[in-house]
Amino acid sequence: MIWYGSEKINKDEEMKNGNKKGLDISTGHLRRKKTVLRMTLNCLFDGVYITNRARKIIFWNRGAEEITGYSAAEVGGRRCSDNILNHVDENGIVLCHGGCPLARTLKSGQSTRAKIYPLHKSGRRFPVMTHVAPVKNREGKTIAAIEVFRDISTEEDYRILQEKFRGLISQYVSNTTFEEVSARVHSGVESLPRKLDLTISFLDIVKFTTFSERRSPEETVDMLNDVFGISEAITKEFNGDIDKFIGDSAMAVFVDANDAVLAAEKILNEALPKLNERRARAGKKAIRVRIGINSGLVLQGDIGPAARKDLTVIGDAVNTAARVQQECKVNSILISEATWSRLKNPHSFKLDRQVMLKGKKQLVSVFKYVKSYSF
Repeated sequence: MIWYGSEKINKDEEMKNGNKKGLDISTGHLRRKKTVLRMTLNCLFDGVYITNRARKIIFWNRGAEEITGYSAAEVGGRRCSDNILNHVDENGIVLCHGGCPLARTLKSGQSTRAKIYPLHKSGRRFPVMTHVAPVKNREGKTIAAIEVFRDISTEEDYRILQEKFRGLISQYVSNTTFEEVSARVHSGVESLPRKLDLTISFLDIVKFTTFSERRSPEETVDMLNDVFGISEAITKEFNGDIDKFIGDSAMAVFVDANDAVLAAEKILNEALPKLNERRARAGKKAIRVRIGINSGLVLQGDIGPAARKDLTVIGDAVNTAARVQQECKVNSILISEATWSRLKNPHSFKLDRQVMLKGKKQLVSVFKYVKSYSF
């Protein structure tokens, strides 16, 4: 016996009203128009429909009518593949003849969840999130399936808008900044400054001032975009993040000093020569850079007034990285001893000299790049 509110239903009796095996529930409880179950399902905003084992629709609630445009009278006794919904997946593959979530549930007896695109009566497709559950008899045999689906067009539009916004905003702020701000928005908690052990890399364009004075603003911007474009792409490839672009310099941060060196090596030995080849074919002057790297403790936090903050890293390690870059020769990589001591293959660098960097009280040992880095 199964109870729905104050209404008692004799399941054995309903099975007698069906076929001999008691598997056809189309003439059972859902056929009655004034049952508590039917009225409850019709009150739901989600679409709900139930099929027998032959996947023929035996119940179609008002939510399904509103979402799809099809009335219960139009779909009753028919399959989705009978030119009704003709679901497709995210790749546009028709599911009604293979891969159908409802068919999988009927076969396996397990619940299924999927995002699919049914066909509206008007002829347009729209996204829904569907959940399919088996309906089993007392012996545990699956005799039907119930599918609950919700139109997620608004959620999909919002997701697409978020992705577009993320793509747009990431052009102006670092990934670290974006993720940190997103986390704050979701948590509602202000982030406190943190001390982190990071490696800082500075890439500087040689004689940029001279270049910009002799070129049009458009050509100057194009050149900067070319250099910063390869710098950002390769930095991300080696798990780093561009913290900021400062005039003609790019400042990147890495958790691993080895990644910083690999990124610098690829920029200098692969990306920049290819870029200069293209510039040479266009009759443009070659670009030359310096790359300086330092490691150490930095403070990550918000810098600036309440109306305009910049999430960045500051500290002596950052300043030292900038100073090391200034000591670097054209088209070369120079690293501090702090970075050199963190490398898995320090033999790719050779002690160059000891220098007195601005702001330092002691000499700083710097190492120059001499051969391909690998570990």
